[in-house]
Amino acid sequence: MRRVLLKGRGDLDEWRDAARALACAGISPEDIEWCEEGGEKQLFWEHDVLPPQPASTSRPMTVPPAFVELAAAVVCHTDPARFSLLYRLLWRLQADKHLLDVASDGDVSVARLMEKSVRRDAHKMTAFLRFKEVGSGISINGRRKFLAWFEPDHHIVVRKAPFFQRRFNDMDWVILTPKGSASWDGVKLTVSHEPCTKPDLSDPADELWRTYFANIFNPARLKVKAMQAEMPKKYWKNMPEAELIPDLIANAEQRVLAMARREATVPPAFHGRLKAAAQNLPSAPSAVAGTWEALREQAAACSRCPLHAKATQTVFGEGPQDAEIMFVGEQPGDQEDLAGRPFVGPAGRVFDEALSAAGMDRARLYVTNAVKHFKYEPRGKRRIHQRPSRGEVEHCRWWLDRELEQVKPKLVVAMGATALFALTGLQQKLEEIRGEFIELEGGRRLFVTVHPSYLLRLPDGDMRRKEVERFRRDIARIGAELASSG
Repeated sequence: MRRVLLKGRGDLDEWRDAARALACAGISPEDIEWCEEGGEKQLFWEHDVLPPQPASTSRPMTVPPAFVELAAAVVCHTDPARFSLLYRLLWRLQADKHLLDVASDGDVSVARLMEKSVRRDAHKMTAFLRFKEVGSGISINGRRKFLAWFEPDHHIVVRKAPFFQRRFNDMDWVILTPKGSASWDGVKLTVSHEPCTKPDLSDPADELWRTYFANIFNPARLKVKAMQAEMPKKYWKNMPEAELIPDLIANAEQRVLAMARREATVPPAFHGRLKAAAQNLPSAPSAVAGTWEALREQAAACSRCPLHAKATQTVFGEGPQDAEIMFVGEQPGDQEDLAGRPFVGPAGRVFDEALSAAGMDRARLYVTNAVKHFKYEPRGKRRIHQRPSRGEVEHCRWWLDRELEQVKPKLVVAMGATALFALTGLQQKLEEIRGEFIELEGGRRLFVTVHPSYLLRLPDGDMRRKEVERFRRDIARIGAELASSG
């Protein structure tokens, strides 16, 4: 049995040198006993055993780059079995170069779990380490001085020290942990494996942390188990803001009720400006009952569903009242809501480009939406589109039916699933009927394609180009069909 003693402080080179020498000498994993300084096994040894020297006649050992990356993380783990685990993997990789791709393999699975634990520990160090200013705050080289204390689960000080050197390059600092320390003086990064004791630290920034945390804490989204999983209690004692957490949790319900009482009861400022401007416009004579103009005036005051309360205005259809083709989309977007016209935003530009490529004049088409008000979720200064519900579509179907009665188009184009449902009541996958001319009652026909906004949401560039071209072919078929029937 060959015994190997390592310091075991997360140094990959230390383990690699020993493992390379053993493997080149042909010593199998079963014939090696690994131990680290201060470990339980070492207490029963008669004397320390140093790593073997490389053999003079050694066979080459090769591993994939992924193993080196995996080993660099695993050696940082505190499990004493990590060295023997890595050596078994090294030994087995000589016969199977793709071993690390077998997720179900026992050794690979354990190594991946160790790697995950080390990476999580390193992430927690970057998230929960708190620097505190010490001394007068100015070092001899004119830089401010800081000290931090952290209690990692694994030997990650060497692994994370370069991150802190890059992140806090403009100040002198020392990080102390029970598993070693790291320091930076603006010139040299120094790392030690000697264990440290916790200093008694505090500075005025502690109150800033508490103020910041208290103000970003959202009681309405509180999930205690999730918070404790992401920020375990073991870190709380070293974070000044953590002392607020018990009271914040205990008073969460009362704070939610207080937030509700403070909730804004008026729409955004631009709503008021638009309404004020509209009131100053000269009043137009009322339209003749039963006409499209009268229908548009009635829709402007629509309150059939709650969407009217947040929208700027009703966005009614536009185009010739004798148009042969009616295009129906889902609902107005942000720009349409402000302009009061359908399809003038990004999706409208995609639509116009497809019409132009097909040689179709938008001025001869009637364009509208299944829902006439913009449904959105406010996020800061932005208004993010939300898909209308089935009930909202059904409430707004009355206006769409009136538009169909007034315009009497020969062909109706449903762009998207919401438009298809509003026109037919069908909840069907678009791909099943896309590109087909479907006969409706009264001699009218229906053509189904995607909504232009779908094309804008595609993340893959090649797929987006293919789908845009397919959408243009759909529009071209509509133009060709109308020309042949005319």
